[in-house]
Amino acid sequence: MLSTHQRRAFTGAVTLALLGAALPSVATADTDRPDLSRFYGQRIKWSACEGDDLPKYLQCGKVTVPLDYAKPADGTLDLALARFRATGKSRGSVVLNFGGPGGPGVSELTAGGKDFLGLTDGYDVVTFDPRGVGRSSPVSCGEGTGEATDETEPDAEDSNDPRAALDLLRKAAEECAKHSGPVLPHIGTVNASRDLDVMRQALGDKKLNYLGFSYGTRLGAVYAAQFPEKTGRLVLDGVDTLTEPLSEQGIASAQGQQTALADFLDWCTEDINCAFGQDSRTARRDVVRLIESLDEDPVPGDFGEPFSGQDLVGAIGQALYSKELWPALSQALTSLVQDGDTRGIMRFSTGGITLPGGITVPSDGSVPGDGAVPGDGAVPGNGGLTKDGEGGLIEEGDIPVDNLPAALVAINCADDPDRPTADQVTENIDRLRTEYEEASPVFGRYRLTQVLMCYGRPKGTSYIREKVRDVDTPKVLLVGTRGDPATPYRWTTETAARLGSSAVVLDNKGEGHTGYGSSKCVHRKVDDFLLYGSLPDDGSSCGTEE
Repeated sequence: MLSTHQRRAFTGAVTLALLGAALPSVATADTDRPDLSRFYGQRIKWSACEGDDLPKYLQCGKVTVPLDYAKPADGTLDLALARFRATGKSRGSVVLNFGGPGGPGVSELTAGGKDFLGLTDGYDVVTFDPRGVGRSSPVSCGEGTGEATDETEPDAEDSNDPRAALDLLRKAAEECAKHSGPVLPHIGTVNASRDLDVMRQALGDKKLNYLGFSYGTRLGAVYAAQFPEKTGRLVLDGVDTLTEPLSEQGIASAQGQQTALADFLDWCTEDINCAFGQDSRTARRDVVRLIESLDEDPVPGDFGEPFSGQDLVGAIGQALYSKELWPALSQALTSLVQDGDTRGIMRFSTGGITLPGGITVPSDGSVPGDGAVPGDGAVPGNGGLTKDGEGGLIEEGDIPVDNLPAALVAINCADDPDRPTADQVTENIDRLRTEYEEASPVFGRYRLTQVLMCYGRPKGTSYIREKVRDVDTPKVLLVGTRGDPATPYRWTTETAARLGSSAVVLDNKGEGHTGYGSSKCVHRKVDDFLLYGSLPDDGSSCGTEE
């Protein structure tokens, strides 16, 4: 979820520069294939991460990948890496992706690495900042984008001239292209998957062992389709859709968050200190009234900026990702309702990524003592590229504050081939608004921006929808959580059907986004598969008490 500045940047992050991610080429002869030998011949140089209060034994490094896989001589990018070394004899690496898209892996492993220490019994546990994210040539839409795109929100559009809002999106797109630099046309999951394969080779692994959460499941599925012969043990937790357009994904997310909110209010109203009383039915109405009131008359935030009802929606949505956050959310809402104190609730408005253990990392990827290797002279505002056009690692303090929402939009749009025209948007906006509000009276308006966010971009790749199916790989473990507010359980079964006979589904009966950090049963079964190759039966489950 996004704060005011980030939400506006998120809505306006539409760029005219995306030309589509480079697809894996099917050449008729070896001479037709680009020469990638310099990238596949490298080895990672690990060293102690720089910074204070870092987890013990955390090491950092980098790997170099081509900016454009079709033209590898035209420039390079460095990707930031971090790892915990295996405690005993290592059988290789397991690579983690925490989701987003746009989540920086290095800072997330730094903040929440203890959840994965069991895997160090046999593996080096490795993560990375994907291209365009964190210290790896981060994309940005620049300062002031939010102010330019306020009117693109559904209720702020000029009902007599919705095309004016689309023009604002185009202007914001130009800012995104200007501030992101050359990396922007080459962002997206297809290229990130190719980066994973370069990383696999640089780690010295014959096959990729991988644990991906949320969006990371999309990345893992694409890798299995592109590199089936290099696929090792893959786990996909909180399974993303491979087929639904962004407009339908927004409705599904709104519905999931509305259900999670109802569950939270059922829990909250059992406590006499709940801000909305002890009746869950009236509490649901009170939440809507509070949002409407704040939209009409925002209250001052931490630094004097207005805190609106839609800011509250974003904060609540972030907190609903994990039941471990519910007590803090309840207390923050009480402070807001009784005292007008926004400090507690704004802690959820960072636009951060929630880790499997319920830890939230801010959108700029920063945590105390964030692990790092020295920067390489990358230029802020140039997509992380150095003056000579090479993509060195950017300094932590230079990561743009809007990198998460800017990367999220860029990656999702690069992965989505649908581009409604101005006529189609104008014709369908009222219907879409109704559908979203029916899906969720709380989250519908907030999520409706997803239908607009790719307007003005060239079409993204159709590779994921058309080619990621019936993968010829070893067994892949898919974990779906019944009460997941972000990735509905049906996406798990639909993606399993798409992947074919290689897919094995583990049904987690619990709640929250992903299962590895919240269910001891899921945690154990995932570790058993990654460490020992022991798979649960297809369709087996983990109960709510685990």
